[in-house]
Amino acid sequence: MKPALSVLAVAAALLSACSRPQPVAEAPRPVMVHTLAPAPAPAGALYFGEVRARYESDLAFRVAGKIVERRVDVGAAVKPGQVLARLDPADAALALEAARAQRAAAQNEFVFAKAEVERYRDLVEKNFVSRSVLDAKETAFRSAAARVEQARAQAGVAEHQAAYTRLVADQAGVITTVSAEVGQVVRESVAVMKLAHDGEREVSIAVPEVRIAALRQAGPVGVRLAAEPDATLAGRVREIAPGADPATRTYAVRVTIIDPPAALRLGMTASVILPDAGSHAGTLLVPAGAVFEHRGGSAVWIMQPDGPRVRAVLRQVEVRQFREDGVLLSAGVKPGETVAVAGVHKIVAGQLLQPVSAPSGG
Repeated sequence: MKPALSVLAVAAALLSACSRPQPVAEAPRPVMVHTLAPAPAPAGALYFGEVRARYESDLAFRVAGKIVERRVDVGAAVKPGQVLARLDPADAALALEAARAQRAAAQNEFVFAKAEVERYRDLVEKNFVSRSVLDAKETAFRSAAARVEQARAQAGVAEHQAAYTRLVADQAGVITTVSAEVGQVVRESVAVMKLAHDGEREVSIAVPEVRIAALRQAGPVGVRLAAEPDATLAGRVREIAPGADPATRTYAVRVTIIDPPAALRLGMTASVILPDAGSHAGTLLVPAGAVFEHRGGSAVWIMQPDGPRVRAVLRQVEVRQFREDGVLLSAGVKPGETVAVAGVHKIVAGQLLQPVSAPSGG
């Protein structure tokens, strides 16, 4: 029996070996790549900001009340004298009516006092009354005249108060903010809208303190709109805030756009390029995720074609500048080469990878 059992054991081992699954080759890991554009990136410090009007004003009612009408929305172009919103005029109308009634009463008292003075002057000339009686009448006349002026002033104030129930644009421009709706009760002097005046357009940016000195000495600067990245507009630094923001420790800077195009709109994203005299031609911009530290320097993974896939090759590079839109490299890469832009710390030299194009702007 023992030889038979041995034979069965050997047969079972052979069958189990034949039934083992064959190892499957692991598919190449995908990697996000970016092809360097042949056009060099603009050299210099780059700061992103927002297109704004040079002059902006908060619009508020000069009296308190309930809003009964709003005639404009955000983005509306307005002209001087245009009514933007109205408060309930009932209370102001009643106050105006009362002031006018007081003015009429004061006017009647003045007419009576004037007639009394003239009559008593005749009586004094005929010695029918004493001079002291005339003096009292003249005093009452002057008091009546003063009350007329007072009533006129109060009526004028009431007329102004009634007019203040309408919010009127004092400049031509565009409404950029609306913070009140119909039915809302507002207090006087509380801003309900913001008006961006027509005229000069600027880019508002925040600059670190280490760049302020260079910014003060900068001449013309370049401005690029996100909507038209291929066109560079001329600009000049108009204003640098005297103090830093306490939270970010950056300085608010206003850059005037010289000859703004017709397509320029408030709120557009724009970048300001501060020229870098030390830069040279051939500087290329790569996504920030492509550059990593290697042996005390900077490096990128160059993706060399290997059939339908790519093979990772380590390349040392020279960083010219870290910017908000990427990293400027002055050496180590050439236009047309492809670099990995994500997961660079997990790539191994010589590794075969499946390339996936990065989204536009990545």
